[in-house]
Amino acid sequence: MGKLKRFLLIGSVTMVILATLLVLIGAYWSQRLVDTPLQVTEQPVLFEVMSGMHAKSVLQKLQQQGLWHHSSDVSYLASRVWANPQHLQAGVYQLQPGQTLTQFWQQLAAGRQHQFAVTLVEGQTLSQWLSLLQSHDYLKPIDLAPENLGEAIAGASAVKSLEGLLAPDTYHFFAATPALEILRKAYATQQERLQSVWQDRALDLPYTEPYELLIMASIIEKETGLSGERDVVSSVFVNRLRTGMRLQSDPTTIYGIKDFDGNLTRAHLRESTPFNTYRIDGLPPTPIAMPSLASLRAAAHPATTEYFYFVADGSGGHVFSRTLEEHNRAVNRYQRGMN
Repeated sequence: MGKLKRFLLIGSVTMVILATLLVLIGAYWSQRLVDTPLQVTEQPVLFEVMSGMHAKSVLQKLQQQGLWHHSSDVSYLASRVWANPQHLQAGVYQLQPGQTLTQFWQQLAAGRQHQFAVTLVEGQTLSQWLSLLQSHDYLKPIDLAPENLGEAIAGASAVKSLEGLLAPDTYHFFAATPALEILRKAYATQQERLQSVWQDRALDLPYTEPYELLIMASIIEKETGLSGERDVVSSVFVNRLRTGMRLQSDPTTIYGIKDFDGNLTRAHLRESTPFNTYRIDGLPPTPIAMPSLASLRAAAHPATTEYFYFVADGSGGHVFSRTLEEHNRAVNRYQRGMN
């Protein structure tokens, strides 16, 4: 009996040792698996976690997308290796080259989603911005009638048009953010910029309210892209307004042409529209584009000049003139190739 007891005891100890070794080996192997880099080679990869997904379904999706090639039991990994597998934040995450499964899980557990960016470019119109936002893969599209968009963005404020009232900038967001939220941020930013510039404006400007300065800034934005010219272009239009001369701005006229084909004709210049500054006095009724902060500042602080005219010089800049005679000579030289 003594020998049998010793044999059973040794057998029991051996079984415990073997079981312990198996557990340790399993734990070691599992740790090796989760510390192995994902199959992300040269460029980061976006990975979307849908609402309701748990650790097991995340692992399965990684395998389906070729980001995890091991055929291990995903249920075991999900339940034994990852703590709190039910707490996952839905969203889009960016996987980096060399990132391990453990690091990815830490990223998921912390909800560190990928932050997208969209750049709303100065000088473009509301229509162009809406097209960009509506086509973005990770923004919720706007589901509003055009006539309700102003109230949705500006609140109870009465706005003639959203044109010009949104700030050009780069906006960051997470996946599934409503595009309307981006526009609300752009509106709030432009309001801050406009009020700040209006408070700091030069004296004796021919504007009665900030909105008129905003309209002028949009014209400046469309007339020149050179930072060193904005205040000079501003001075030309201010000089014209002060003397009762029409602005005669091609960009304003183009804005008022439906389905403009890129060819501004004499017939267009004779056409009577609210934006044809060859036919109307003063400013057009609304901005014609989204002006940058630089153009707002130029409208608020025009250079002191005697210029009333300018013409493109063919290299991205303009030649400015005091008189119509000087201007005609510049037009002949730079536009018609006549010396």
